[in-house]
Amino acid sequence: MADVANARTSHNGRTSHNGMEPSTAELVQRATEQVSRLVRDELALARTELTEKGKQAGIGVGLLVGAGALAFFGVGALVTVAILLLALVLPTWAAALIVAVALFLVAGVLALIGKRRVSRAVPPVPEATVRSLRADVDVVSAAVKDRGRA
Repeated sequence: MADVANARTSHNGRTSHNGMEPSTAELVQRATEQVSRLVRDELALARTELTEKGKQAGIGVGLLVGAGALAFFGVGALVTVAILLLALVLPTWAAALIVAVALFLVAGVLALIGKRRVSRAVPPVPEATVRSLRADVDVVSAAVKDRGRA
């Protein structure tokens, strides 16, 4: 009876064996549960972060492809300008030149936007997850040091 009266309740609602502190087995079980939950949470965070970076890279690559296509048409228009310029020395070539310049301007804007999107996604390291893991390691290290001093 005295043992039951002296038993203390641990943090998770379980009673400890010696009445003062949780047993090593209880501590190991809690640590295992917490580490398992922590690993699952960190993996979910990494998966979410990498998915977002992949989307950004995909959009950036799509914009770069669009810029390349427009630049291709710009080259075609410039070729047309050169042909028309040689054939006629009248305003027909001026119209083709204006179209080519406009296409190159649009291609340049798309290329800059695409490059910016791709650079945001590189390197494909889950930075938030790495910061979170470092913080977790620091907390565990501090707890182990404090436990060792007690």
